Amino acid sequence: MEERTFPDERLELIFTCCHPALGLEAQVALTLRSLGGLRTEEIARAFLVPEETMKRRLSRAKRKIRDAGIAFTVPADHRLPERLAAVLAVVYLIFNEGYGGRVDLAAEALRLGGALCELMPDEPEVHALHALMLLNDARREARFDSGELVLLADQDRSLWDAAKIARGRQALDRAFALRGRGQYVIQAAIASLHMDEPRDWSQIAALYEALVRLTGSAVVELNRAIAVAETDGGEAGLALVDRLDLDDYQYFHSTRGDLLRRLGRRDEARSEYGRALELAHTEPERRFLRRRIAELGA
Repeated sequence: MEERTFPDERLELIFTCCHPALGLEAQVALTLRSLGGLRTEEIARAFLVPEETMKRRLSRAKRKIRDAGIAFTVPADHRLPERLAAVLAVVYLIFNEGYGGRVDLAAEALRLGGALCELMPDEPEVHALHALMLLNDARREARFDSGELVLLADQDRSLWDAAKIARGRQALDRAFALRGRGQYVIQAAIASLHMDEPRDWSQIAALYEALVRLTGSAVVELNRAIAVAETDGGEAGLALVDRLDLDDYQYFHSTRGDLLRRLGRRDEARSEYGRALELAHTEPERRFLRRRIAELGA
């Protein structure tokens, strides 16, 4: 029998589904729905759009496949790089959904990341994504205490998986050695810096600034604002946050609430936490936000 290129059958299917005849977002969304184990509601949340909007996008993608007679076949080796951006996005979004609570999805994403490294060992973004997932997953056991959400600054570092951190940093070093400068390299570098104590907030802010230039993402800018608040104060962070149009994003409101709380603007902070509570999707996050509101008093 002819030797298979792909070390993992599920990864082979993901590459097959990420067809370049579709737009990048359509590739990712359709693959997540068909193979990623995510519901339409979860995919919509990942793309920061209403569920009905995502349903329409998925329907349009399926209609294009049907009308154009797009044939889904396993791509040849030389065609893999043109599909890589979509495949990386699929794997990372599966991991993110798992990191939010669905442990099976996180484990699946890590397995796919390892298979990708085997399949495309000279691609820096592949190693960087694997590093990013390993570094974030290393903190899994410390993220909850008796079911309650624990912020990174308050986590028990003895519960972090040292072996997984070492593997993550080794994968990041490999990405650097391959002269990687892409978005996953930067994100993994930020995740690695968050493992240090004390954290180098100036360096974290600088990396987020580079990531904003690369992606143009408002969510990345929100994360930069958090780092800026640590280096330049709450007012500077809040000024960046207030420029963003992310009203339907839970973490926009919880971040703004935190900054307002630090600045002593309690009534405004309570309002922002209340809006974040309305948008929260998991019970631990809801309990955390209720505690924040209660701490601010009536």
